[in-house]
Amino acid sequence: MGVMIGAASDTLWNGGAACGTSYSITCTGATNEGVPQPCTGQTVTIEIVDYCPPPGCKGTIDLSQEAFAVIADLNAGSVYISYTQ
Repeated sequence: MGVMIGAASDTLWNGGAACGTSYSITCTGATNEGVPQPCTGQTVTIEIVDYCPPPGCKGTIDLSQEAFAVIADLNAGSVYISYTQ
């Protein structure tokens, strides 16, 4: 399995139907003051391989560290994204 993977929250999971689907993801902005401009301007394509249940999953897609590093500064921790299937 590759490292460009993610886990889907309830928003996308759809009872497991999202597993195996691919999404193109781009960082659109910071969620905190720690890293005011975290986005790299790049897009990453990931495959959904798992479910990210609440309350641990606070976003739409939880990216692997490797995938997150393509779109944003790892120090940001979380960012706003846009995504397309």
